[in-house]
Amino acid sequence: MRDGRLAIIMLGPPGAGKGTQARMMSEALNIPHISTGDMLREALRNRTELGKKAQSFMESGALVPDELVDAIVVERLGREDCSQGFILDGYPRTIAQARFLQSLFETNGARMLSIGIEVGDSVLINRLSARWTCSKCGKMFNAVMDPGKIGGQCDECGAALVQRKDDTTEVIAERLQVYHTTTRPLIRHYQEQGSYVEINGDRSVNDVFDTIIGVVKSRTNG
Repeated sequence: MRDGRLAIIMLGPPGAGKGTQARMMSEALNIPHISTGDMLREALRNRTELGKKAQSFMESGALVPDELVDAIVVERLGREDCSQGFILDGYPRTIAQARFLQSLFETNGARMLSIGIEVGDSVLINRLSARWTCSKCGKMFNAVMDPGKIGGQCDECGAALVQRKDDTTEVIAERLQVYHTTTRPLIRHYQEQGSYVEINGDRSVNDVFDTIIGVVKSRTNG
């Protein structure tokens, strides 16, 4: 990890808009948006040694062990497109992962900022139950807020939109409970480090984005 690069960590519950904001930030800041899921899928697709090791865990539905995820993250962050910085979405998920990532930053002097997008549970349940995902490229749409330009089809690639099995009201409520249990300690960890900024996510996508960009500029230019 090169000295001075910008490391942004996105936190927030399912449906808060982390992925959308990370993609917009990636374009504005010209640094890659990296999700844990994308990294694991790429490692599997490329049949890397790490991907082969992770495959058995993923196929059985078990969590991929921290040491494997950490190694895949190190490999991804070592690429040239991360030379100026990166945006992490979905990693770290545990205190152990956060400490591992911090050790990389301390060794290489990256500037770290963790951004938490907070939205109330009732709003999230309404958002997620109306969420549709492109079956090909993974872009997300919302039947209420962002239905897309073409009914039932992705604006980007034209593939059909589908609703994920975990976007039912009952499953969403369970996912939110898991989030509150597992991620709150992570938020406290970054608050103690002085690197956490909370953003109100119950606003328009553009309003949230403008606030985040303002925070990034004030934290990195100061």
